[in-house]
Amino acid sequence: MMDLFIAIVTGTVIAATPLVFAALGELVVEKSGVLNLGIEGMMLVGAAAGVWVSFAGFSMPVAILAAVVSGALASLLFGVLALTFLTNQYAAGLSLAIFGAGVSAFIGKGFGSTPVDALKPLEIPILTDIPVIGPLLFNYDPLVYLSFIMLGLISWFLYRTKAGLIVRTVGESPQSAHAIGYPVIRIRYLTIMFGGAMAGLGGAYLSLAYTPLWVENMTSGKGWISLALVVFATWRPFRVLIGAWLFGGMTILQLQGQAMGIAWPSEVLSSLPYIATIVVLVIISRNRKMLALNFPVSLAKPFRPEG
Repeated sequence: MMDLFIAIVTGTVIAATPLVFAALGELVVEKSGVLNLGIEGMMLVGAAAGVWVSFAGFSMPVAILAAVVSGALASLLFGVLALTFLTNQYAAGLSLAIFGAGVSAFIGKGFGSTPVDALKPLEIPILTDIPVIGPLLFNYDPLVYLSFIMLGLISWFLYRTKAGLIVRTVGESPQSAHAIGYPVIRIRYLTIMFGGAMAGLGGAYLSLAYTPLWVENMTSGKGWISLALVVFATWRPFRVLIGAWLFGGMTILQLQGQAMGIAWPSEVLSSLPYIATIVVLVIISRNRKMLALNFPVSLAKPFRPEG
């Protein structure tokens, strides 16, 4: 029973990791007043780029870096459309999602289902061997620990630094931020690229650690779930982690259910994580006061500097 508990907890943390990366990146983007619906495409580009660089013979850190850079570059396409040409942000984001799916399929068409060398868990002497605590806390790969570090850094940046205050001010009132001399468009470009980099990192985790191979459309909607997690979290970083764990936990439980031979159709079990996400979002959406508390006022509204 204890082994099953450990397997579920560790599996939940691992399954939640790509969601944490992507959702945290989108949270920063939305805090600046921009809505990027293209997370799915950026994750796919990052996943394909990571596998491509890995197959090219480069080391794991280089493959991960390639995924991060690819995600950031893909986000620039959205930035140009939404910020420079003032295209509707919903349409631009959807275009990026479709574009990313197509580009990633083109990049990965020669990989087949050939596995890559997976990112290995860290082995921490003594700590890893502690009964129960060791497997629960000290048996993950470096990117899992990085997700926790990024969670703390982003929370600190947004709420404890002047730069974070500027980002939030831009998201609340870009006109006021521009009037006192802040480069609103530049700040939004930077947050968009950061969000793309984080989405690329989430994609890299999928293709280099979670499922170490390339499969077309391997994100399976995780980019859209990441968008939903930002709303679930009411734009607070630490709540993103709770939402990601909820989805990850449901994912692992449905896998355990299939392994245990529960007599439900596999399609029903596979849909449970998505159903749970929808139910939670509906419940949260009914509490308009909670949503309005941290909602960026200028979200998805175009801004053109005057003067």
